Amino acid sequence: MKHFFSTRVRVVLILALLLTVGLVIASNLTGMSIPSMVVQGVLTPLRAGANALTNQAENIYDYIFRYETLQAENEALREEIAQMRKDNNQADFIARENDRLRDRLEMQKAHEDYELVDSYIITRSSTDWNSTFTLDKGSNHGITEGMVAITANDEVVGLVTETGPNYSVIKTVLDSSLEISAIIASNGYSGMVQGGYSTGNEGLLRMNYLPSSSIIRNHDQVVTAGSTVYPRNLILGYVVDAGLSNAGAAKFALLEPAADIDNLEQVFILTDFDQE
Repeated sequence: MKHFFSTRVRVVLILALLLTVGLVIASNLTGMSIPSMVVQGVLTPLRAGANALTNQAENIYDYIFRYETLQAENEALREEIAQMRKDNNQADFIARENDRLRDRLEMQKAHEDYELVDSYIITRSSTDWNSTFTLDKGSNHGITEGMVAITANDEVVGLVTETGPNYSVIKTVLDSSLEISAIIASNGYSGMVQGGYSTGNEGLLRMNYLPSSSIIRNHDQVVTAGSTVYPRNLILGYVVDAGLSNAGAAKFALLEPAADIDNLEQVFILTDFDQE
């Protein structure tokens, strides 16, 4: 055991001597004192670590700054896109409004006896049997129950069934409870048109009580026969199919409505016209 410790002491002494000699040689070569070299050797790793931490902190700061900059730019782009969409929607609305005004002027020229009130649709209601919507004008604007609603292209939309000072309710031609006397324009066959909900033909009109011998062709135009409510020749729809009633005593025709009920924005209420 004594021999073991003496060997370790000799090894330590030899290493210390070599380290001292190395420091002396390095001191002579660099011109630095031995204490300075020791301090430098201790501080160099610490400085390297500090520099690494500083660089990492700078990188993190640059990342956060770039992220905030990108966020601000992204928000600005979103606002710019939203404004562009708003401007585009406004331009579309103005274009549609101009088209409607032009169509109304043309309709007024074609029907000088028509007195019209234009109104916008504000709400809609539809079930298996009923189809109605509410307009933004009513009795204060000359609208009363029993007046017909049409488009600028002489297409029947429906009938006013309720009014208030600043609103009115339209029962559309798709409503099964609304019946309109009509004729097939090409051959004069007459019948009654109503919504097709009750007969399983949702979204279509059904023209009933046509003669069993009548010849009905697809795309035939169906128009109003004329009454105190509906002027003659307002367009109701176009034939897409036909068949015999259950009893076989009469024919019926299925019609595609002329007015695009689901996509209407504006209608015209016919408040007065010359009855023929």
